[in-house]
Amino acid sequence: MRKIIVSILLSVFLGISLPALAAGMSANTAMSSAVQTRHYRRHKRSFWRKHRDKLTVAGGAVGGAAVGGLVGGRKGAAIGALAGGGGGALYTYKLRHRRHHRRTRRP
Repeated sequence: MRKIIVSILLSVFLGISLPALAAGMSANTAMSSAVQTRHYRRHKRSFWRKHRDKLTVAGGAVGGAAVGGLVGGRKGAAIGALAGGGGGALYTYKLRHRRHHRRTRRP
């Protein structure tokens, strides 16, 4: 009984909302074609661009842990992870932006 009531309510809801949505969509497309405005769409950033700093630090930590593990076992891996993470953070937050020069706008 409950399934029948839920299915009836859903069909009524969809029957009411779909024509309203279709009418709203056609009005919006007609209005946007009549008005010539520029819309700047921001491109979606990739996973790398979103998390670049964290991935650089994590990569340094993994590399340091690998080298430290080969040299000094478990304790060396821990020390290497800390040193690699610190080096990755130093590069990410202090050294990487040195090579980028900002251009000034000319009037």
